[in-house]
Amino acid sequence: MRKMVVFVVILLLLVLLVSGGLFYQQLNRKQPVKAVDLLVPVGASSGQIARLLEQHQLIRSALSFRLWLRIKHLDQSLRSGVYHFEKPATMLEVIERLQQGDVMRFTVTVPEGLRSDEVLQLLADKTAVPLQKWRQALTTLVQGDSEGLLLPETWQYNKPLDAKRLLRTMIKAQQSVLDSLTMDSNEQMRLRIMASILEKETSLERERPLVSAAIHNRLRIGMPLQMDPTVIYGIYRTQGAFSGNIHRADLKKDTPWNSYTRKGLPPTPICNPGRASLLAAAAPAAVDYLYFVADGSGGHAFATTLAEHDRNVRQWVALERKRSHGK
Repeated sequence: MRKMVVFVVILLLLVLLVSGGLFYQQLNRKQPVKAVDLLVPVGASSGQIARLLEQHQLIRSALSFRLWLRIKHLDQSLRSGVYHFEKPATMLEVIERLQQGDVMRFTVTVPEGLRSDEVLQLLADKTAVPLQKWRQALTTLVQGDSEGLLLPETWQYNKPLDAKRLLRTMIKAQQSVLDSLTMDSNEQMRLRIMASILEKETSLERERPLVSAAIHNRLRIGMPLQMDPTVIYGIYRTQGAFSGNIHRADLKKDTPWNSYTRKGLPPTPICNPGRASLLAAAAPAAVDYLYFVADGSGGHAFATTLAEHDRNVRQWVALERKRSHGK
């Protein structure tokens, strides 16, 4: 009987040794893989993650994976996101990547000068996150008018994408720029509105301080801004759409944003201005310009007096006629 007990104990020890050896192999043996992008969903349990890895042949045993996590108390340490696997890796290396959140990074570029609704549509198109989710996220973050609060840049994000987090980042980034210029909230809104008009009037770096000066100068002497983008935005806000062509009659249609019929700044921004326009709004050039008109080369001709401006307008009209006759 005693010999039988000793035999069973020895057998159990052998089984444990063999099992331990196999388990060690499972942890440290590199698993050949085919290139794959694996999405680990938000809230996925360690068991669900183990099965995903096993299904994609990134690990040999989901059971060994879960057992090691349990032994090391790592069950809650794995991060969601899209992981790219292409090189052979051990189970321990896979676990380390999941702990570190070594996920793929994606980018989306938001151009300067878009309205907030256009920004949301672009984000929906580029990220495959439904437009309604973007709208809900912005409504949650902003109480009231949300025009002009988003900083246009190239933004990085992880999948699955958190729409609210990305929009919050865009809002905070713009706020950071404004905080660097002034801590006065009223002045920040003035800069935001001026920058949005500036953004629509020119895309040339060298012209931003000049357009900014024209805006500041007109405001200082109580002269209407008389800038077409404000008219266009007013039509959009009151009618829900703009045809794409502005007519002389449009300039007389009064809206809160029409800077031909009303003096001062519009009540809200007319688009989301970029960093350069925000900085230019706060630092106008030291010039007396009140007027500017297209010069036919992609820029503008600036003037201090109406007589100078009328001459610039005539030159532009003549250039346009010459071009149209040459077609």
